[in-house]
Amino acid sequence: MKITIGYPPLESPRGQPTLGQNRQFEWFSNPTYIYPMVVATAATMLAHRGHEVIWADGVAEEWSYEEYRALVEREQPDLLAIETKTPVVKQHWRILRDLKSIAPRTKLVIMGDHVTAFPRESLERSPVDYVLTGGEFDAGLLSIAEHIDGTGPLVPGIWYRDDDEIRDTGVFALGKRDYGDRPFLDRELTKWWLYAEHLYYKPCTFTMVGRDCWHPTCTFCSWTSLWPSFGTRPASSLLDEIGMILERYQVREIFDDTGTFPIGAFLDTFCKGMIERGYDREAYFSCNMRIDALRRRDYDKMARAGFRLLKLGIESANQHTLDRLNKGTSVEAMVRGCKEAKEAGLCPHLTTMVGYPWESKDDARRTLDLAQQLFSDGYADTIQATIVIPYPGTPLFEEARREGWLKFGDQWEKYDMTRPAMHTPIADDELMEMVTGLYSVFMSPRFIARKVLSVRSWEDVRYYAHGAKIAVGHMLDFRHGGRSLADAAAEDAGS
Repeated sequence: MKITIGYPPLESPRGQPTLGQNRQFEWFSNPTYIYPMVVATAATMLAHRGHEVIWADGVAEEWSYEEYRALVEREQPDLLAIETKTPVVKQHWRILRDLKSIAPRTKLVIMGDHVTAFPRESLERSPVDYVLTGGEFDAGLLSIAEHIDGTGPLVPGIWYRDDDEIRDTGVFALGKRDYGDRPFLDRELTKWWLYAEHLYYKPCTFTMVGRDCWHPTCTFCSWTSLWPSFGTRPASSLLDEIGMILERYQVREIFDDTGTFPIGAFLDTFCKGMIERGYDREAYFSCNMRIDALRRRDYDKMARAGFRLLKLGIESANQHTLDRLNKGTSVEAMVRGCKEAKEAGLCPHLTTMVGYPWESKDDARRTLDLAQQLFSDGYADTIQATIVIPYPGTPLFEEARREGWLKFGDQWEKYDMTRPAMHTPIADDELMEMVTGLYSVFMSPRFIARKVLSVRSWEDVRYYAHGAKIAVGHMLDFRHGGRSLADAAAEDAGS
C-alpha cells in the first residue's frame, strides 16, 4: 500500500504554523521546525510492515500548496494522513475536499487533539474517511492500513464512514504503557535534516522516550486528552537510540520531547549510562522538565551527564491559579527549581502564560514580573510568554464554555494566539502589550552586559544574535503579521 503522511503547507501572511509535536499553536515569522516524533514513528512502523511510505511535511519543506497538491496528484496514494490542530482544522477540511477531487480513491485520515475532542465534526464537514482520536497515531494508522487491506480490525478510537453512516469503534484506549517494542525512527525516511536547526548546537535532532507527561492533570494542556496516562520506553532503549544517532549523524545536541522527562530510577539509570558510554562528551542532551520535580543533587547529576537546556513551565505566579489549573505545585517550589537548575550549570528556558479569565491585571503582571526577574538575575537563560488558549478537549475549554468565557464559539481559526480567545478583566490590547513587553528584557543593558562578558567563542556570538532575532520575531508574531489589534477587533466584530 502507498501511504502519504505529513502536513500540507498552509500559506499565510502570518508565517508558518506550528503543528507537528506542538502542544500549543502559533504562527511564526522566523520558524524552526520540531521533529513530529509520534507521526514519524507511525511512518517508520508502516514502512517496517512493507508499505511504501511518502513523508510529506510540506510545512517544514516550505513547499507551496501547489507543490504538495502535485505530489498527491502524481502519487495517488492509497492512504493519506495529516495531523491537525484547532486553529487550522477548517483549512484542513478545505484541503481534504480538494485532495479528494484529484485523488478520489485515496482514503483520507485526520488526527490530533482537536478531532479527538470533536471527531464527528470533521466527518460531517469534510470528505475525510477516518478520524483517528487519541495520541497513538502509530498504532492507529497501522490499524487503518490493515483494515483497508482486509488483514486486521480497527482499534478503539477510530471514527469512519460506512456507506452513508458515521460509525466508531468506541473510546480510544491507550493499552499497555510500555513502548519498548517501538522501533527507532527511520530518520532518512522522515527527513531528519528538516528539523536539525532548532537548537543552539547544530545539527540537532529529537527523541521522545515517553508519552507524554507523568503529571497529566493540568487543565490547559491539549495533550492530556491524547495521553491521559504516562508510558515510556526503558532508559536503556533511549541510550541505545542515542548511540545510534551519534554514530550515524554526528549531531551536537539531542532534545527529548517527552512532555516531562522521566525522573526517579529512570533518570538515575539514564544519567549513569550517558557517562559510562561517553555520550556526555559527544553531544548535549536537553528536555522538558516539570519545574518542581527535582532538587539540586538531581540537577548536578544531569549536568555531569551532559544535559544542557531544560524547558520549565511557570504558568502563573499566583497560587490560586496554579491550584485551579491542577498544577500540584507552589510558586515557591517553582522558583526554587529554576534557581537550583541554573546553579547546577543547566540552562533553564521559562515558559509563562497570561490571559486567565479569573486573573486581574495585577495577577498577570505578577507572573510576567517573576519570569523577568528570574531572567534578569541570571537564573533563566531564555523566557517565553504566551496567551492561554482553551483548546477543545481540555478541562479548561469545558470550564470556559460552561462559564461563558469563550469569545468565538466554534470559530476555530481565532484560537491561534494572535488574540485572547477568552473574556478576561484585561483589555485585549493591554494583554497583548504585556506579553510582547516581556521580550524587551532581551534588549536591556543588564542582559546585554552579562552576555557580552560571557562570550567565549564566535559560536556564542552567533547564538546570542539568533536569540535576539527570535525575541524580535516573537514580538512581531503577536502583532498579527502586521495587523494592529484594532484591526483584529474590527475583523472579529464583523465575523
